[in-house]
Amino acid sequence: MTSFRIVSAGGLEIFYREAGKPGAPKLLLLGGSVSSSHQFRNLLPALADRFHLLALDYPGFGNSEIPDPAGWDYTFDSLAEIVDETLLAIGFTGPMGLYLQAHGGPIGNRLISLHPDWLQWQVIQNANSYEEGFTPVWDTMRRAFWSDRNARTEAPLEALLEPETVKAIYLTGHPDPAKISPDNWNLDLHFLTRPRAHAVQLDLLYDYRTNAAKYPDWQRRLRRDQPKTLILWGQGDFFFTPAGGEAYLRDLPDAKLIRLDSGHFALEDCLQEIVDEINSFYDDTVK
Repeated sequence: MTSFRIVSAGGLEIFYREAGKPGAPKLLLLGGSVSSSHQFRNLLPALADRFHLLALDYPGFGNSEIPDPAGWDYTFDSLAEIVDETLLAIGFTGPMGLYLQAHGGPIGNRLISLHPDWLQWQVIQNANSYEEGFTPVWDTMRRAFWSDRNARTEAPLEALLEPETVKAIYLTGHPDPAKISPDNWNLDLHFLTRPRAHAVQLDLLYDYRTNAAKYPDWQRRLRRDQPKTLILWGQGDFFFTPAGGEAYLRDLPDAKLIRLDSGHFALEDCLQEIVDEINSFYDDTVK
């Protein structure tokens, strides 16, 4: 069974989900939805028979504390620091696999920079590290908002946090919408109604420019270290194109790429395929 716990890290109350037995191979799940670790609710029990798994909610996400953006910097550096402090506080350290999805990609890459010896293998699921991976959804953000943040350039981004867009993020690219539970976007929308929640997400969308700036560094590390890598890529992702997944093969020619008939949240309709791929990859490549 999955356990639900809260730990103090960096002076904040951080919520996390844990499954599997301590002593089993570790797999850290880093996602990107506003409801955060909820997106792994089905993957945790599906892999708990062979892995010790942990998924957490970042500050301002899900069930974790939401400090005021006026006094707390919502940057990917800050989120990675809290993830690091959380893992150290509960003793989830040492060699492990990392499952990186969406925001979990840049957070995980920062964590690997802090602890390069922790990365034993990785699963990359719709987490971008290449210039060609951006869909046109990013165009306005990159042209105007990232270069000059002000009320005028920020206003169009509010549309990404509105109900119809949040729903579209969950449904775009998924061939059968009936397989995607509305609990997903309704939970995200619930968290987005909290005071300061929109400011949190807008701060992170602005800071996403720092991730794109780090792409060359992360690519160099991939080429140098050649980590064992399974790439699972929803081909109809709202945010990241299929080319974003293909690009990893330039630097990781031995990586395994699985093209999923799915979207950004592929665990919603490709759970069993993902579970099978993770298990077989671990057996064939990692063990």
